[in-house]
Amino acid sequence: MTGLSPTKRDLRAAALARRDALTTQQRFAAADAVAARAFPLEVASGQAVAGYSPIRSEFDPRPLMEALARRGARLALPVIVARDQPLLFRIWSPSTAMVRGQMGIFEPAADAPVVVPDIMLVPLAAFDRTGHRIGYGAGHYDRTFEQLRRMKTIVAVGLAFSVQQVAAVPALPHDVRLDYIVTEHQTIDTRGH
Repeated sequence: MTGLSPTKRDLRAAALARRDALTTQQRFAAADAVAARAFPLEVASGQAVAGYSPIRSEFDPRPLMEALARRGARLALPVIVARDQPLLFRIWSPSTAMVRGQMGIFEPAADAPVVVPDIMLVPLAAFDRTGHRIGYGAGHYDRTFEQLRRMKTIVAVGLAFSVQQVAAVPALPHDVRLDYIVTEHQTIDTRGH
C-alpha cells in the first residue's frame, strides 16, 4: 500500500484476494443465504430487476434473481455496448439463450427485449458502509447510473461477500453510491449517509 491511505487499486487488489480465497462451497452458501433472506425493499409485480452474469469469483446473483422472479419481478442482464458507454439491459430468464459479449461475459442475445431496470444488483470489488464501491475500473456502472437516473429513480443494491468490506473507499464526485449493500451476513442501508 502506498502512503498513509490505501489507493483504490490497493483496496481492490486486497479485497479481490480475500474474495478469491473463499471456497466454492462458501460462495454457494452465501448466494443461497441472500436468496433466502428478505430483500431490503418491496419488489412490485412487473418491476424490472437487473442482475449480472458473475465472472471470476463474483457473488452469484442468480439465486436471488430467481427468488425475486417468483415474487413477480421481470429479470434483466447487462450488455456491454462499447468501452466508455453506459450498459444496456435485456430481459433475461434462466431459459434465455445467452451469447458471449464483447468482454467474454455471457449476456442475452440481441433479440432479447431491452428494458430500463427499476432495481440494479451491482457487482463490486470492494465496498464501505457508506455505500461507496470499487468496481473494476471501467466505469460502466457509474455511467449507467448517471444516464438512467436522469430518466427515473433506480435503486442500486451492491452484492458482495463480507470479506470485501473496507474501512473507507476513496470516492470521487462521479462515483455513484449504492442504496443498499447485501452480504451473506447482513443488509446495509446506506441511504442515510
